[in-house]
Amino acid sequence: MRSGVDDLTARARIRDAAVARFGRDGFRASVRTIATDADVSAALVIHHFGSKDALRAACDEHVLAVIHAEKSAAIGHTAPGDVIAKLATIEQYAPLFAYIVRSLMDGGHLAARFVDGLVEDAEKYLDEGVALGTVRPSADPHGRARLLIATTVGNLLMAQLDAAAGRGPAPTAEPTAAMTALYRDVMLPGLEIYTHGLFTDSSYLDAYLAYEETTHE
Repeated sequence: MRSGVDDLTARARIRDAAVARFGRDGFRASVRTIATDADVSAALVIHHFGSKDALRAACDEHVLAVIHAEKSAAIGHTAPGDVIAKLATIEQYAPLFAYIVRSLMDGGHLAARFVDGLVEDAEKYLDEGVALGTVRPSADPHGRARLLIATTVGNLLMAQLDAAAGRGPAPTAEPTAAMTALYRDVMLPGLEIYTHGLFTDSSYLDAYLAYEETTHE
């Protein structure tokens, strides 16, 4: 008879195998293939998760939880140098990276829920950063979080499109190489924008606020 620890270990192994397989092959990958990857029976996969849709939902929850933990640590409790140093060990995040890109490409309500989770977490860790004094306050915290996630989503999809055009590794096929290339390409310009901003004065912001004020009079 399996112990509770064995069951938990098998469940995590199945989930991790599913994250990796879904990322590589898409969400049409079969339960049998995932079971083979996890070195378990297809029946055990169904025993733990009930259905393939439920397994995917568990994968979504896991990936969101990992992202939330890493972002929270980076924004509030990790020195900037340590955050950048973690890029040397990004291989451990490669399957999650591929899974995220595949989710975005697949679309549908699960992908929408996934992105909503990213936005929700982004808003939370930005709020934590504001409270800690590491992030500037925003007049529209939710809108700012959506914009940051839209930028992230756009970068991931652009990497996949670049790969299709022969300009780099595909996130779904070579996640480690794609992550390395993506960070190399966006880290400096991203940090410049987030640290110093883009415009040299507030003219555009002032003009927009004045326009908004007239439209609400």
